Amino acid sequence: MKNDRHRAEQHRQAGLKALQANQWAAAVAEFERAARLAPQDALMRLNLARAHARAGQSGPAIEAARDALRLDPASPLACRVLAEYLGQENRFDEAAAVFDAYPPDAPRDFDFHNAHGNALFQAKRLQDAVGVFFQALALKIDAALVHYRLGLTFKDLAMTREATECFRTAISLDDGTVRALALSLLVFEGRQTCDWRQVDDDTAQLLATLDATSDSSGQLLSPFALLAVDATPAQQRRIGALRVKGLAAAIKPLPAPGPRKPGPIRIGYLSCDFHQHATSVLMTELLERRDSARFEVYLYSHSIDDGSAIGQRVRAACEHFIDVTHASNAEIARRMRTDDIDIAIDLKGHTRGSRFELLAYRPARVQAAYLGYPATTGADFVDYMIGDPVVTPLAHAANYSERIAQLPHSYQPNDRQRALPPAPTRASLGLPDDAAVLCCFNQVYKISPHMLDLWAAILAQAPRAVLWMLAWNPHAQANLTRELQARGIGPERVFWAPKQNLAQHIARLRAADLFLDTWPCNAHTTASEALWAGVPVLTVPGPTFASRVAASLVAACGLPDLAAPDEASYIALAAALANEPATLAGLKQHLESQRLALPLFDTDRYVRDYEALLVRMFERAEAGLAPEHLLV
Repeated sequence: MKNDRHRAEQHRQAGLKALQANQWAAAVAEFERAARLAPQDALMRLNLARAHARAGQSGPAIEAARDALRLDPASPLACRVLAEYLGQENRFDEAAAVFDAYPPDAPRDFDFHNAHGNALFQAKRLQDAVGVFFQALALKIDAALVHYRLGLTFKDLAMTREATECFRTAISLDDGTVRALALSLLVFEGRQTCDWRQVDDDTAQLLATLDATSDSSGQLLSPFALLAVDATPAQQRRIGALRVKGLAAAIKPLPAPGPRKPGPIRIGYLSCDFHQHATSVLMTELLERRDSARFEVYLYSHSIDDGSAIGQRVRAACEHFIDVTHASNAEIARRMRTDDIDIAIDLKGHTRGSRFELLAYRPARVQAAYLGYPATTGADFVDYMIGDPVVTPLAHAANYSERIAQLPHSYQPNDRQRALPPAPTRASLGLPDDAAVLCCFNQVYKISPHMLDLWAAILAQAPRAVLWMLAWNPHAQANLTRELQARGIGPERVFWAPKQNLAQHIARLRAADLFLDTWPCNAHTTASEALWAGVPVLTVPGPTFASRVAASLVAACGLPDLAAPDEASYIALAAALANEPATLAGLKQHLESQRLALPLFDTDRYVRDYEALLVRMFERAEAGLAPEHLLV
């Protein structure tokens, strides 16, 4: 027995040396020998789990860690390691359950509480996570990472003020990685309450950090945070590229694919939004009405299954639905290669829940970004950005790491099966019958002090007009009311709409007269909902994709003049329309009477144009040609 123990330790030491030399297979073999010789030693199993994980063998790594915890149920390290490996496979509920089963009287240090709180957060057990994070802070009050994670938890609990305070604390405690993460979210979340006392300083600090950052810290900045602030296209491209470098640094592309299998063009969509989400709401009918003889569609989904009608329609519209929720990025890429995907289309970009970095494995012959993220990804492994002449004009090609692929009308698909209920009475909505109702139902993070300046100027020139906004949260509502009053707009001219389901929302939209857009981040799905409801949208296009979306949508509705050339024109046109009910009624009648013939809502025309663009991508690849701009 003593000899076995000695031999086991020799193999363990050999395994540690193999790990240091990045010889993963040799390390696994040595630790397996050690575990056989010392079958009751939890440490041997943990070493084996570590070697399997380094070798990319997630299943065996989990089993070895599970064995270690079985041998030593009170080991905080074994508990943390097993939960960590389960989390890496997105098995968050199981990871949290590992902590739940940990003996109540077993030791718990700061690292344990931090990992436990993170597992609960990932499993969406948010209230539980808050309590555990506070236990971690009781042991180490200056832990920047815990303050950051607590901020994320408060964010998901819609406790925006608490979230921003946590992010601000994390920034003050850390000058490295956590600071970069927290700064991005501070700028975004700070705008969710419309508390603008520090917004200019925070935004300037974020942009300065981006401009001065090294690669290592820049990889942790959030590209999404730049969409709603006055960042340049060059800054958006730089932050995307830095983030991609961090996400894909360890990924080596798969070998080049061989000759394709015969059959239809195989399209693979990657997303976690195949449920009741704006992406699915927009593109479901596109999938339903496609040419299934020419295109075979695979959905690689890491979505929740919410049982919604839209989720069921998306699944039914495609030949293949592959749940990759618990697969690693490498496994998904290999599956796409096995499926012989011709064109992989990412629907997420730099948004929450994205796994688009797996395209760095180059699983498909052609790879494109579409719909879900209105900016360049910054990735050299994404060949095309699907846009149109308005959102992605060729003159803006330098803003994109991808080649521009243009649809002839708007890039945005729409679903003609979406609800269009009759409008409720204005009285039932609390609105005055005799006013020009100017609305903006954008999320409040898109609203800035400057936008309120413009809206106040419009209302000052249009005395019969009122402003109708979404009651996103009580803090934002109170702050916006105060800010408008400071600009001479009393609360009697401001009305608030509660959150509602989509059908109810579209019905009430029909009671509005004009939708006032925001920039630098426009209304996207919200704008097409307004146009579908017969409400004209007024915007000013800017230099970025996100600031040009509404201009694309109104152009595809035959109303290009609603994309004003500048802010002075925006104010003048909005006031003129509010003061001229007949002109405004004519615009609304155009949208109502022409609805299904307009390019924005003519799904059959959109499908033809979209599929023709995919064919152009496919044929270039088949001819051995590199990606190039595909213009209308």
